[in-house]
Amino acid sequence: MKTIGREVNFIPTGPGNPRNGEGTFARLHDGGILFAYTEFIGSDWWDHAEARISAIYSYDEGETWTAPVSIIEKNETDLNIMSPSLVRLPDGGLGMIYGRKEHLPGGGVTCMPTFSRSDDEGKTWTPGVTCSIPLGYYCPINDGAIVTRSGRILMPLSYHGACYDELGTGITAEPQTDAPANSACFACSDDSGATWDMLPAYLTYPLTGSGAVAEPGIYEHEDGTLWTWTRTCCGFQYNANSYDGGLTWTTLEPNFLFTSPAAPMRVKKVGDFTVAIFNPRPHNCTVESDLWGRSPFACAISRDDGHSFADPGTCGNSLRAAEFASHLCFLEDDLTENYCYASILEVKGGFLAAYYHSNGTGKVLDSTKITKIMFDELP
Repeated sequence: MKTIGREVNFIPTGPGNPRNGEGTFARLHDGGILFAYTEFIGSDWWDHAEARISAIYSYDEGETWTAPVSIIEKNETDLNIMSPSLVRLPDGGLGMIYGRKEHLPGGGVTCMPTFSRSDDEGKTWTPGVTCSIPLGYYCPINDGAIVTRSGRILMPLSYHGACYDELGTGITAEPQTDAPANSACFACSDDSGATWDMLPAYLTYPLTGSGAVAEPGIYEHEDGTLWTWTRTCCGFQYNANSYDGGLTWTTLEPNFLFTSPAAPMRVKKVGDFTVAIFNPRPHNCTVESDLWGRSPFACAISRDDGHSFADPGTCGNSLRAAEFASHLCFLEDDLTENYCYASILEVKGGFLAAYYHSNGTGKVLDSTKITKIMFDELP
């Protein structure tokens, strides 16, 4: 496989800024590009450490970028805010959904999807409003929200129970609702983010035992079919489809083409292509790795609205695997580095991909790299 793309920006860490990542793009009305990301501040880089949402801007299709500025600060009572998703709202404004973490009075940490909007193209944002869904620990993946053809905002979430411990290493309380822990679910809004609800379906690991799913993504095909996928510890992305706007889903099944560690995948439509960015490595939780198996970083290409790689593959189907591999490229092929949590935006003649880069630190989540890929590089 060939390696494609070139670096157009790098946001390194430094003193008082131990982690930069989980970014999301938006195209502005004046043609500019807004890239918002989680900027950790202080000395700790773990998921519950202090963080805010910062941003950089480009006005030449991603070739050059401004210096970072903070755009949303956490409240005093928050542990942090992180993992933003930007969407162009049906009413014309910009919306941002992100995770907001806080302590429970009796111990433990919740993480709730929170919505802010901007009516001046990202210059100012309304105070964050927690989505009106049952309290718990939800993981909203960066750049994961979509606006469907009907105008509904869908935010995929993974639900991990009532709360986590302080470091985010395990569930400390059982769910207080009928929803199963370690499942995929979807928050939705039909009024440009003013009010939110939960779709009724919760997707769980299909086999009995301790399997878990996390950090789902979602893609709407041109015919309105929804495709969701989720990271697992089983060496593959698992996926399902909905034919009624997300009310019901097919059973989660392994997609044997998308081998993967316990890491998320990002899929977006750019021009005439649908691209999927993921770690093509069948790593699982029983394998030791300083970088959690999140290397290398690959881009799969579809020219038929994602259908050519959306269906679950058949294990052992060498012809299908060969066809898939012929439409695969590396964004990063240095196995000593780590890459994960991609975001994607179409630009003139190509697309931008932003993602975590370990930057020689040996730390899984460190700096952010933005790469520009031209359509004529694709196989």
